[in-house]
Amino acid sequence: MGALLTPTRIASAQQRIERIVERLKPWSWLWPPMAFAAGLGSFFLVDRQQWLGAALALGLVFAWTLLLSEGLISRWLSRRGHPTLPRGVATFVAQMIHQETLFFTLPFILVTTVWNSGQTLFALLVGGMALLSIIDPLYFKVAERWRSVYFMFHAQCVFLVLLVTLPIMVHLTTGQSLLLALGITILVALPSFWHLLKQGSLKRWCIFFGITLVLAYTAWLGRIWVPPASLWMTSSAISPAFDTTQRVPQGSMALTPQAISENGLYVYTAIRAPRGLSEIITHAWHHNGQAMDVVELNINGGREQGYRAWSHKQNFPADPSGEWRVDIMTSSGQRLGLIRFKVSEDDELASRADGVIRASGLSGLNLRRFVPGRSNDDEAQASE
Repeated sequence: MGALLTPTRIASAQQRIERIVERLKPWSWLWPPMAFAAGLGSFFLVDRQQWLGAALALGLVFAWTLLLSEGLISRWLSRRGHPTLPRGVATFVAQMIHQETLFFTLPFILVTTVWNSGQTLFALLVGGMALLSIIDPLYFKVAERWRSVYFMFHAQCVFLVLLVTLPIMVHLTTGQSLLLALGITILVALPSFWHLLKQGSLKRWCIFFGITLVLAYTAWLGRIWVPPASLWMTSSAISPAFDTTQRVPQGSMALTPQAISENGLYVYTAIRAPRGLSEIITHAWHHNGQAMDVVELNINGGREQGYRAWSHKQNFPADPSGEWRVDIMTSSGQRLGLIRFKVSEDDELASRADGVIRASGLSGLNLRRFVPGRSNDDEAQASE
């Protein structure tokens, strides 16, 4: 090893890297739109060409492996008295990988975000980070002066990489991907607080341990604000009846207390998921803000219009009047969507369950019609 890694060879390799970086800098503005296009293509083609989505995700993971290895290699060379890459070159490489990460994952976040929920704040955070990564003066200022903030920025990018790539590459569920991503992100974020241990006192160790617990607990509580990057609701409907042969909601009625007590109510949702991914989602019924019932539904990925699932509620309280909400959630507590309706004695004030399937999110634009091929038709059902 010593014969291979001579100072002359190391210096020559570093000079080549610096020349490559200098040549790339004038064209660095192309990197964010290319990464965004790759993420968009991966999202919309993953159902059709699974290998393409996996290949793009694998390339992103490979880039992160290089970024993490750069720090280890630099420390290894420094301990042996060898020269290392200038800070500016290393920061530029890190910036390119951060841009690739943020713009690749941005389509997944934008499409799967439930915009009338707290997930909007998470999506805005990712968008703000993407903007920061392309503003060179601000990015390099953060990297040079505010190292703790920079480490947190880096950790958030790691979280996004794992959140998006794990379901695509190894078909982990959104819950499994979320837990693994949170655990690794906390480990990556801890170096930003490592300065607390410089004196090695017991008090500092306790503070460090306490920060770790707070980070873990905060991350777990905030999971409902994190969009399920591999799942999204394509359409929904409420109806008084359901045709199980055609698998479509039917009928129409005003949601008066008498009507829903006599007929019950169906809630229909279609959930999009990558091919090969199996998930458990829930329909959580709430009345005037109070939790009522939770119905579990098994779904499988691969259907273009979404995996069709429905729940049927028949047991309503003696006075069902008021505001109702059905939360569509993953088993890990991430929100996929919500359906609201009002039950009232007054037909004019009561919502109407008309059985009309209404598109949600980007499914209304039907962008997948440009992708050739057909997918299997699957469905799930459950009743209270």
